[in-house]
Amino acid sequence: MAMAITIFLFLLSFVTPVFLAKPTHHAHHPRFASHNYRDALAKSILYFEGQRSGKLPSSQRITWRKDSGLSDGKAMGVDLVGGYYDAGDNVKFGFPMAFTTTMLSWSVIEFGGLMKGELLNAKQAIGWATEYLLKATAHPDTIYVQVGDAGSDHSCWERPEDMDTPRSVYKIDKNTPGTEVAAETAAALAAASLVFRKCNPSYSKILIKRAIRVFAFADKYRGSYSNGLRKVVCPYYCSVSGYEDELLWGAAWLHRATKNPTYLNYIQRNGQTLGAAETDNTFGWDNKHVGARILLSKSFLVQKLQTLHDYKSHADNYICSLIPGTPASQAQYTPGGLLFKMDDSNMQYVTSTSFLLVTYAKYLTSARMVVKCGGVVITPKRLRNVAKKQVDYLLGDNPLKMSYMVGYGARYPQRIHHRGSSLPSVANHPAKIQCRDGFSVMKSQSPNPNVLVGAVVGGPDEHDRFPDERSDYEQSEPATYINAPLVGTLTYLAHSFGQL
Repeated sequence: MAMAITIFLFLLSFVTPVFLAKPTHHAHHPRFASHNYRDALAKSILYFEGQRSGKLPSSQRITWRKDSGLSDGKAMGVDLVGGYYDAGDNVKFGFPMAFTTTMLSWSVIEFGGLMKGELLNAKQAIGWATEYLLKATAHPDTIYVQVGDAGSDHSCWERPEDMDTPRSVYKIDKNTPGTEVAAETAAALAAASLVFRKCNPSYSKILIKRAIRVFAFADKYRGSYSNGLRKVVCPYYCSVSGYEDELLWGAAWLHRATKNPTYLNYIQRNGQTLGAAETDNTFGWDNKHVGARILLSKSFLVQKLQTLHDYKSHADNYICSLIPGTPASQAQYTPGGLLFKMDDSNMQYVTSTSFLLVTYAKYLTSARMVVKCGGVVITPKRLRNVAKKQVDYLLGDNPLKMSYMVGYGARYPQRIHHRGSSLPSVANHPAKIQCRDGFSVMKSQSPNPNVLVGAVVGGPDEHDRFPDERSDYEQSEPATYINAPLVGTLTYLAHSFGQL
């Protein structure tokens, strides 16, 4: 592990910090685009620095955050310092953290060549996560999947730097399996290995070797972590979709990262039983069916792997269910045009879906193919336009003229559901803020004193309404897995409008 950390720090030595003193308003490029996608991209990556746990580096750009969780893992005699807080609380949940890592990596794999100056920042965000995931998977057939008791944490409103709630450690192993989180962790490590393959081959090999071991554990000891750790992970990150989607998703990433025929055989042998043809068009931290379909379709479309031709059909079915005006369209949109899946953190589905659209458009363009939905032909350009409309809504083209990315645009959420952002910084208030004392701030109408630049909140309701209430976690809480896929889509848009 010491070697891994040394290699990773060596990589980070090439990252030049760019300091943002304050959020800036987006510039208009009326001849090309109504939004500064490059600015939004930079901020969407910067956000992850505000979610860091552990010992912060000297290059830390969100400077109101300080060190936190420096004893994490001590309760079980392991080092679990680092990683990310998932959203507005101070718990480290392994399941969404792994998915965040996978999606950040996929963003770089598909669009990193267009990122220019932001590529190193994106790699740094991925590396902060993989260092933690390597620690969490250091012991064979064991994964440490959570640090912090969510119940105790949510009973307090305190800065991560002040945490005094139990930093309990929870794990999965042979006796208490957790296939969802294990397979997602394998996917994250495999995807990240592709990110670092050229710039840091030694680190990449460490990641893929660990991914192979973790996936074998996930597949051999099957069981839902929502069963074995129900009292701990539910209702926060309960897996409703089961673990079959993560097994297919994990195998797909290992196939892409290793080119080992073992994984192709696994996919061919188990694809149908693992839900390859599922009709659900939801893609997020819990349900990976659609993501696996799009990912595997590349093997057929681009690499001409005929044995995976069914995944083009499965991916097309997803597209047809999503695009308005097609015979099979099932997706719901707000009056203002936002894709709407559910009340709680809907924007995560907007960003993940938009990413799949621009990525599938890339694959289709490479293969010179289209999607046929009954008598309607959907071109790659149409997919990109739908994705652009969703991102533009997020950035301010909506009935409220509200940007849902903090620090971007003239008007954005002021009272996000985020402990560190809402309470005075350590620099301005060195004295500890006790567990319950912060609730007076949480319930107040005053703007958050610390701007969490780049954070994308849960977003408006089905009627395009957004109250900007700090207590409204469904609409006002940002999360790492909202931002991660947005990084790829913003990169594509910035490049396509000549901003990168």
